[in-house]
Amino acid sequence: DGNELKDYMDFVGRDLFTAPLQTTLRQFEEADNFGSLIRPDVTDVDGMVRALEAKNVTGQLFISSTHQKVLQVLREIDYLRPKYHVVIANPPYMGSKGMNALLAKWAKLNYPNSKSDLFAMFIERSLGLALLHGAVAMITMQSWMFLSSFEKLRSWLLRSSSILSMAHLGERAFDSIGGAVVSTTAFVLAKSKDSHHFGDFVRLTDGRSEAEKSTLLINTAAGQNRGRVFRANSDSFSKVPGRNVAYWLGKASIGAYEKSEGLGKSFYGQPGLQTSDNERFLRFWQEVAQDRCFRNATTSESALDSGRTWFPHLKGGDYRKWYGNQDHVVNWKNDGKELKDSINNKYPYLNGNIDYVVKDRGYYFKEVISYSRITTGNFAARYAPSGFMFDVAGSAIFPKSEDIPLALGFLCSKLAQHFMAAQNPTMTIQAGDVDNLPLLTTGVNACKGVVERILSLSKEDWTSYETSWDFANPPIMNPDNRQMTLKATYETLRARWAEMVSQMQRLEEENNRIFIDAYGLQDELTPEVPLNEITLTCNPHYRYGNDKSEDDLEALLLADTMRELVSYAVGCMFGRYALDKPGLILANQGETIEDYLQRVPEPSFPADDDNVIPMLDGDWFTDDIAERFRKFLRVAFGDEHYEDNLRFVEQGLNIKGKRNYGIRDYFLGKFYTDHVKRYKKRPIYWLFSSPKGSFNALIYMHRYRPDTVSVVLNDYLREFRTKLTSHKNHLEAVSISASSSQGEKTKALKEIEKITKMLAEMEEYEREVLYPLATEQVEIDLDDGVKVNYPKFGPALKNITGLS
Repeated sequence: DGNELKDYMDFVGRDLFTAPLQTTLRQFEEADNFGSLIRPDVTDVDGMVRALEAKNVTGQLFISSTHQKVLQVLREIDYLRPKYHVVIANPPYMGSKGMNALLAKWAKLNYPNSKSDLFAMFIERSLGLALLHGAVAMITMQSWMFLSSFEKLRSWLLRSSSILSMAHLGERAFDSIGGAVVSTTAFVLAKSKDSHHFGDFVRLTDGRSEAEKSTLLINTAAGQNRGRVFRANSDSFSKVPGRNVAYWLGKASIGAYEKSEGLGKSFYGQPGLQTSDNERFLRFWQEVAQDRCFRNATTSESALDSGRTWFPHLKGGDYRKWYGNQDHVVNWKNDGKELKDSINNKYPYLNGNIDYVVKDRGYYFKEVISYSRITTGNFAARYAPSGFMFDVAGSAIFPKSEDIPLALGFLCSKLAQHFMAAQNPTMTIQAGDVDNLPLLTTGVNACKGVVERILSLSKEDWTSYETSWDFANPPIMNPDNRQMTLKATYETLRARWAEMVSQMQRLEEENNRIFIDAYGLQDELTPEVPLNEITLTCNPHYRYGNDKSEDDLEALLLADTMRELVSYAVGCMFGRYALDKPGLILANQGETIEDYLQRVPEPSFPADDDNVIPMLDGDWFTDDIAERFRKFLRVAFGDEHYEDNLRFVEQGLNIKGKRNYGIRDYFLGKFYTDHVKRYKKRPIYWLFSSPKGSFNALIYMHRYRPDTVSVVLNDYLREFRTKLTSHKNHLEAVSISASSSQGEKTKALKEIEKITKMLAEMEEYEREVLYPLATEQVEIDLDDGVKVNYPKFGPALKNITGLS
């Protein structure tokens, strides 16, 4: 440090220590923090080392200690000067957020091009250690090749060096560090610029393990797998947005950037609304009352005039192209007053200027193309009609109406995937990445008709499931698919789905062909689309993945179709749906059977009167859920083939092949789990369940009233206990009757023991849980959502992780 250096210089002679040398020595005050990232101002220190080694400091305790430190630093300065023909490194990784304050500040001053991460700083440092025409060989994270935070580093690298070779490893290159945790690349740089040099790049990103990547690389080096090798000139990277190291792009792809404008020049795109409190302001649309939602807004004024609270909201979602992922609503009542007030309170430094958070208000409720900001698969864009808001997770693009098919066709084509992989191969898509996609607007008009047909198919598929706002009834109920038996009906539907998938595949490939031809990319891309990328829910290859056999895929699709039929049947039991009228019936807070009968005056399958459906092991009640499903099946598909139809449903649900698996087994074992999964842990049917499941009763949250718990308690739990007690008395009579066989007595005693435990469980459930809850007359407000309302009932309801 400064004081000990001053005393030392006074002792050995200040004339030896020039000002640059003193500055260099002080660079090592934080040597244990900055390490070999230090770039000494003075590097020629051989003479200084010899002069100091000749000094006699014997007997000077403190001076001797400093003397050794100075000599050590001088030797380190020699190590750190540019004198190496080859520099090899596997540098440490640490993002700027992980650095201590001193290191972070020092990095900004000394490594402005690479300050975002230690590994990037070491790339720059390693080139500094090499002699001109020397080589730097490293293995690092791949992020420097693509991320915008490393663009300055890439610019500097491409100006000052040439990439001689690279093995692009991607994920799973090191089994010992957790597989897919980090994506890596190994490369060799020449510390000289040769604009005529073409480097060799080996693409190994699809290897699934360390061993597989190693084998692929060795085989490629031996002349095999030549399709993995790309030759690229570093100067070509400067033509890619952000100067990304997109070595696999051919001449035509590079040329596309030169002869076309970025998509952002033609279409406006922005991330939109950030609520800053999604728990408070966002809901799944199924949670809230539908009479408080408004789907038809086209402007902020029409939304305000509606007086409604909840408006459709685009928020990213699963990998799905063309149409869908319309799951959420946002509280935008009174033009978002509550949300805006919340933001002002949370961020007072905005001084009321909420445009930093509530962005692009002039574009709310317009026709839109949205995409998911976070993606684990390919980039996917989707059309949404007017009426929607959007946020950062579901960022949006706004073409004119007549240009929507063109923009959507391009964004869902293989070309968009191709260019997006070059611009940003990470899981987080930025608005700038989409803006920079090279869009040709000539020679591609033929895609418009193709896209319109694709959209029709994708919308038909999306609206076929009850989590869609436009759901009318399950496809298996569609009269166009109806056959004599449910099995034949499903086979007809399955054939229709197969044709939809096949037609979609043909259309997507035609869309790809149009753009490939227009861009002249026939040598780089083919139009084929694999089945697992046809994003229709009715396509099992997409829905369940490509790693299963055809038989397994068919079994899963049949099982899910039967689950959807059962779920719809339960919806009909509660009056959410009706066999006699498509779409939602009861979907507002506190609606009753009288409301139902006003909309469906003479139902063929009436809704439950009291909004409580018991789900028990046995036919103890006339409105038992299994019995009601059997009635539903008779009404919906007729009496003639009822037994065959019921057997088909049960066999479809029984994918594990258990013996004697019936509809009651499904309701008791899997139905509620499936329901919670279908509604993404925001169930609309709530299950009152005793600790061990001896008593179960289902209610519909939209029809809940403060006396509903009392109905569950008095009309079902206590009634069930009375019936069980009566049955127990009968069994006790059997167990002591002289006319009973020994087998009958043994069976009766076992049943008595089981019922005794059930009664004790339910007595405790009533005493400790249900009776106190019934006396509270709990109120709920659907606007609060399931996450707030469900826990109000505590252990009375089935435990759901994340809700209770």
